[in-house]
Parts: sequence; structure tokens; C-alpha cells
Amino acid sequence: MKIGLYFGSFNPIHIGHMVIANHIAEHSNLDEVWFVVTPHNPFKEKKTLLDNHHRLEMVYLATKDYQKLQPCNIEFNLPQPNYTVDTLVYLQEKYPNKEFSLIMGEDNLKSFHKWKNYDVILENHFVYVYPRISENKIETRFDGHKKIIHIDAPIMQLSSSFIRKSIAANKNIQPMIPEHVWKYMDDMNFYR
Repeated sequence: MKIGLYFGSFNPIHIGHMVIANHIAEHSNLDEVWFVVTPHNPFKEKKTLLDNHHRLEMVYLATKDYQKLQPCNIEFNLPQPNYTVDTLVYLQEKYPNKEFSLIMGEDNLKSFHKWKNYDVILENHFVYVYPRISENKIETRFDGHKKIIHIDAPIMQLSSSFIRKSIAANKNIQPMIPEHVWKYMDDMNFYR
């Protein structure tokens, strides 16, 4: 089984995340996409980051009606700070029958060579890259790399920080959030 790992704080998860993940699940050779909720880094200031379990719950609510999209809390139990390469090693040991790939935006590919052991990641895993809006083509040292697969996914110009700011400013952003997630956020009075 081929699993794509879509890492993020998902603070909150929104329709942009859902559109990209679902598109990749439906239009690539991956069987599932797992939303890997990254835990709060103890060395960083918390600011507006909701607790891990609330963000995981929102991902669960967003994905519960989608068979190919799954929430994943695997990093909650790993030592912090954690690196993607360590998560991949842990997942491969825990699920030896699954093949894991990374999913990232084109903008992240630009700095991928700065990641810890990025070469080990590319040796053992594929990286699925979705487009981002930029002034011109995003050049990277990985152009033409056999382990990097560019997916022609819809370009989503929506961010969790925009949603948090809009909620704080008392704007209606309900169409940008999956329905079950919106209800949960509203009931919990998040980001106000």
C-alpha cells in the first residue's frame, strides 16, 4: 500500500488542505494520504497554536467521510524536536508493508536540501510536489530528479493564518472550513 504523508500543523485544517490531499489521493498512484499533525515544538513560542488533540480532532472531523484521507498522530509520541527523516524511519519500522512518500508544496522543495538527511529521504522515498503561485517557475536543485513527482493539483491560495486572523476580526470564513470542523471550532470558540 502506498501512503502519501502530508505534514502540517493544520491550525486549522481548511478546504485548501482537503482539495490538495484529495486531488493527490485520486490522481496519483498513492492509495491514501495521511494528514500528519505536527506537535507543538516545545522550543517555539505557542502563540495561536491549538493543543495537539484539538488539531488532530479537527483533521479527524475533516477526513471522516473520505476513505482515502486519514488523520495521523504518529509524531505526538516521538521525541521533540523531531525531524521528518526520523518520522519516516519510525513509520517504515511500524508499517513494513507500506510504502511512504512525502507530499509538499513547490515552495518547500526550494529549501528541501536544508532538511536533515534529505538525501536519505530521497534515497528511500518519493516526494510528491504540488504547485504554488510564484512570480516565475520555482527553480530547485531537484529539477528532473527521478524521486520527485510533480502533481498538477489545483493551486490553493488559502492559509490557516488568514483564517485565524479573519476569525479574530469577526469575519465569516465558514465556506473555507469543512462543515464538521467549522461546528467544532465554533462550539469551542477557537481563534476569537
